[in-house]
Amino acid sequence: QSQLVESGGGLVQPGGSLRLSCEASGFPLEKFAIGWFRQAPGKEREGVSCINTSGGRINYADSVKGRFTVSRDNAKKKVYLQMNSLKPEDTAVYYCATGPGYVCYDARSARFVDYWGQGTQVTVSS
Repeated sequence: QSQLVESGGGLVQPGGSLRLSCEASGFPLEKFAIGWFRQAPGKEREGVSCINTSGGRINYADSVKGRFTVSRDNAKKKVYLQMNSLKPEDTAVYYCATGPGYVCYDARSARFVDYWGQGTQVTVSS
């Protein structure tokens, strides 16, 4: 069974940092582009960032540009989302996602996403 698992969420003060990780079971993560999405209570899901298989193509939503950095370590079969200068409005459940047809061209798009992780909660509050 193909599955994505996120980790690294938590409670952090405004201005703080967190690093999220995404791992896969049942399929080779290193062969898939990966997207990061988030959903805050009462709000629509928002695309945050994406990265292609090699890490050579990366895209960010305007709301996180300059603060978040996506990367991957294909040898470790992990994708990361480094989040710096966190703001209360970054509070959400964060998901990594992918699919056989998913490509990283616009972080906001979930087109061809077939697999979602269970999500990890990020809370930014003083």
